[in-house]
Amino acid sequence: MQVIFFGTPQFAVPTLQRLLEHPDFKVIGVVTQPDKRRGRGNQLIPSAVKKVALQHNLPVWQPEKIKKAQKILSKLREAQVDAFVVVAYGQILSLEILSIPKLGCINVHGSTLPQYRGAAPIQWSIYNGEKQVGITTILMNQGMDTGDILLKSVKSIGLLENSHQITEELSKNGADLLLKTLQKLEAGDIIATPQNQAEATYAPLIKKSDYEINWSRSAIAIHNQVRGFYPSCITNFRDQSLKIIATVPLKDIDWESLPSVFQPLQQQSQNLLILQGKPGEILSNFKHLGPVVQTGEGLLLLQEVQLSGKRRQSGWDFFNGTHVNVGEIFF
Repeated sequence: MQVIFFGTPQFAVPTLQRLLEHPDFKVIGVVTQPDKRRGRGNQLIPSAVKKVALQHNLPVWQPEKIKKAQKILSKLREAQVDAFVVVAYGQILSLEILSIPKLGCINVHGSTLPQYRGAAPIQWSIYNGEKQVGITTILMNQGMDTGDILLKSVKSIGLLENSHQITEELSKNGADLLLKTLQKLEAGDIIATPQNQAEATYAPLIKKSDYEINWSRSAIAIHNQVRGFYPSCITNFRDQSLKIIATVPLKDIDWESLPSVFQPLQQQSQNLLILQGKPGEILSNFKHLGPVVQTGEGLLLLQEVQLSGKRRQSGWDFFNGTHVNVGEIFF
């Protein structure tokens, strides 16, 4: 089967690699977003997908707007491939593009559609405290993630797993599901199922304000925000920006499912829960783990943090190295 691959970030790379490695598929070319200027040197940096494509000497097309790139559209039509595979490409495809390949355009999306359509499904799934997350392959139409469902894959979310870890795992699951989807499509062994529009939810682009921690929210809500929007959630400490990288809520959790390093914390959890303070107030510092902070409901352990301009460090090292006092308040 001949395909053209559309994708941009690291999330798309495992799917492209699997297609390149599998003897049943031939990747004719890659469409990806234009190089972006990043870093202190403001240098043009190619996308993760482009780097892989160049390693395999594949043709790479990088239109600013794919809908208006007539020369590239002509090349896509001339290729006469069986399918376009689309994984986190970053641009909406027109009906003209969707109608080019014989089997259609197959999208790999990081949620169990119709839930969490949009740009950041994994992050918002964790933020909202979902217990499961998944991958869906769809036959694309002109809507945003509204195409008919082909196959789904689901996995559980651990209490301490963050969006980076989940994304890495789902990218591999998505690669497996995509190959299975293409094979079934070619064999005529799959039925596309329309999505239930009444069940649709959305996962918009994450805004800067979404990273700001409101300590009046519950411990579990802040914990889900920290791991959902990892590693970018921030609070204010002594008029400095402090990133909160990893946390542990101290109420209503399955201690047996956590690493053994938290056993001492489990033994003292009932004593810690007796503590009371204002939202954002540091109530204690648990040995070798980090400070315990009052929230609007429950206590939160700060396991890993990063002061502005500094390296990431454990909450324990932050407390001691910065000479934090019990009673100081994050805001």
